[in-house]
Amino acid sequence: MKQYYVYLMASKRGGVLYVGVTNHLARRTSEHKVAATKSFTQKYWVRRLVYFEVFDSPEEAIHREKNLKAWQRAWKIRLIEEVNPTWRDLSPELLV
Repeated sequence: MKQYYVYLMASKRGGVLYVGVTNHLARRTSEHKVAATKSFTQKYWVRRLVYFEVFDSPEEAIHREKNLKAWQRAWKIRLIEEVNPTWRDLSPELLV
């Protein structure tokens, strides 16, 4: 069964945030890290995966992504810090 991910990336602790959705989190995170294309994440050096959620359907994931994008910044920070208080990069765990 295919999985879909909503994720938050950051430039640093308390820095610029990016909310995205993908069906392959490890690949997408790698794309952000190497700045493969000119984008928001390249411009603001957003390279650290700090939070993600897993969904079984693309519709659920897209709905959650839109929901999170509408959130206030403080709410996103609180969400990250509930599960990742040090804002460590979670992407190395995806390759295990």
